[in-house]
Order: sequence, then C-alpha cells, then structure tokens
Amino acid sequence: MRAVTLDYLTEQLEIAERLRAGRDHMFEPEDLPGRYGRVVRAINHLLRAVGAEGVLGEGWAVWRHGFIGRVTQDVDGVLAADRVDDFIRAASVAGFDVLPRQPRRWPKLMHRDTGVQVDILPEGERPGTAGKPAPTTLPHPRDLGASGQQLRYIALPALVQLKLGAGRARDESDVVELLRARPGQVDRIRQHLASVHPDYAAAFDTLAARAREQQDE
Repeated sequence: MRAVTLDYLTEQLEIAERLRAGRDHMFEPEDLPGRYGRVVRAINHLLRAVGAEGVLGEGWAVWRHGFIGRVTQDVDGVLAADRVDDFIRAASVAGFDVLPRQPRRWPKLMHRDTGVQVDILPEGERPGTAGKPAPTTLPHPRDLGASGQQLRYIALPALVQLKLGAGRARDESDVVELLRARPGQVDRIRQHLASVHPDYAAAFDTLAARAREQQDE
C-alpha cells in the first residue's frame, strides 16, 4: 500500500476530476487516465500474447457502471483458469513483478513503472471470507462480459454477483450506490442473480430496499 503523502493525495484528486470529466468517452478500461490506463494497456498486451480474455472488476467497474465517486488504487481482473499461469509467466518478463503468494490468497502482480498492483481473480476460485464463503465460484470471463483479448468492464449484473459473493461491508455499500445510480437496472440484476443462486437474490433484495430508503431520504 502506498504511503499517503501530499503528492499522492494530489494525484488522486486529479484522477477523480479527469474521471468525472471523461466519463462520457472513457468507455474501455484502457481509456482510464494516467498510470491506470498504462497498466491496462500493458495487461492487454499480455492477454494478446497468451491468447486470453479478461474482465476488469472491483472499483473501476463500480465507477464505470455509475458510482462516479468510486476511485481505487488497484486493478482487478478475472482470468480463465487455464490462462492464469501463462499470464503470470509472461508478466514476469514484461514489466511486472510477481508478488509473494500468501496462503489461500489469489495471485498479485506489481507493475514496475507505475507501482500499480494487479490482483488476479482466477476462474473457479471461491470469493468470500473463511467464515462466509460465497455460494458459487468465479465464472469464466466470457460469462462476465469478456470479449476479445483485452480487458473489458465486467457486466453490471455480474459485478453485483461478485460483490455479493465477496460479502464485505464495502462491497455491500458499492451495490447500494450502484442501485441508487442505476434504478432502472434493478429487475435485470435480480433476474440474473436468481438464475445463479437464491442466496444472491435474497441478499440483493435487502440491499435494494436499503437503496430505495436512501433515495427517499
């Protein structure tokens, strides 16, 4: 984690302003400003090299889908299980450091030029915590909105699915903010979640009610 310095805070504020100004034309992850766009372009080069698809999730996807106040420091991508090892090997000789693997944690890389951390979410792994694992595992990127050998933003219903699977308070808050920003998508999201697992639909109903209450305040 980077130290919170004046230069760092200034950079974050500048990125937030550029994101607000560029929302109407930053349609692909590689359009992100500054060092984050550079990292995505480096990842896209690797995806083409190893013939892999991927989706960008977590904070950047939350921003793209409507919670414009969401700015994050990392890049999180879901990759197909059979491409993860090839991707990591290619990354290790193409400008990334492979960070030490912690027990029961997913792979992490560090982009040397920018200092941006890349978290790899492998297909087939189970999100959640030790005490509260998700009811399903991570799907193939193609089922999350991947298309072609470059990062795409994860589809909104799939993003909510992964957020609910993670089960953290901040992920629930992200879902509430997304529903406040995209109320017209509630039925579509719920239909998707109900088709995946009833636990997701039940958790979603609680958060959707919270979002409606906040809209009425």
